[in-house]
Amino acid sequence: MVGHKKKSLTIRYIIAFLLLLLMIFPYLYMVLNSFADWSQVDRKLIPTSFTLHSYEWLLSGGQSAEPRPWIRAFFNSLIVSSGSTILMMITGVVVAYALAKLQFRGRNFLNNAILFQMFFPAIILLVPTFLIIQRLGMYDSYLGMILPKALSLWAIFMYTNFFRAIPDTFIEAAKLDGASDWQIIFRIILPMSKSITIVVFLFLFMERWTELLWDMIVVKSDNMLTLNVLLSQMFGPYGGYPGPMYAASVILTVPIIILFLFFAKQFKEGMQFTLK
Repeated sequence: MVGHKKKSLTIRYIIAFLLLLLMIFPYLYMVLNSFADWSQVDRKLIPTSFTLHSYEWLLSGGQSAEPRPWIRAFFNSLIVSSGSTILMMITGVVVAYALAKLQFRGRNFLNNAILFQMFFPAIILLVPTFLIIQRLGMYDSYLGMILPKALSLWAIFMYTNFFRAIPDTFIEAAKLDGASDWQIIFRIILPMSKSITIVVFLFLFMERWTELLWDMIVVKSDNMLTLNVLLSQMFGPYGGYPGPMYAASVILTVPIIILFLFFAKQFKEGMQFTLK
């Protein structure tokens, strides 16, 4: 009986290892090919000759061979991603609190409207949003990149479900002590929502960090380029430089991996709630 259990456990570990390998292999393949000699990129499953040529090609300006504002683009991406993420989280928390804990006319209709809107791709609003930003004089500015991404229906949905699980007795007790709704949100609700907040933050930041289409449309000057736009400008319309493409992908994913490793524990706790 004991031997059967050990055999079953061994099989499970083998299956888990194979699944893990299957999931991480694409990233390992990308990293290896970013350092591989150009003659071996995509020609060998595991390259044997390595060089920094792909990264040197990127840093030297790519096809144009002109210096590019790498540091400025990185900080632009950081400013835009952080600003948009913070605004999406603030609006998500406020709207979710109203939907989950406040009684007002039309609450169910608003909740259903948000769920309904989630089924439509954001690209259908691309043109009207661009025209509004242009008329407001926000073209080629941080506000033009941040404000259109200040609301996330997904964040509202996640926070609403979490807030509904918080007992109303906490809120009623706070109101008896004279606390306003804003004080309840930021002193009671948010401290109780740390785990889900980390999950929402990571997903929203990742989504905004990898945004390309909107930033390409709303930015024209080199000083406002984000990292994604800068990298996309360094390749022709048909690619042709697989090694540098892998290197660019590595550069873009490193900040996300660092964030995930830093918040790994809280992320797992938050995901446990979302899967209940």
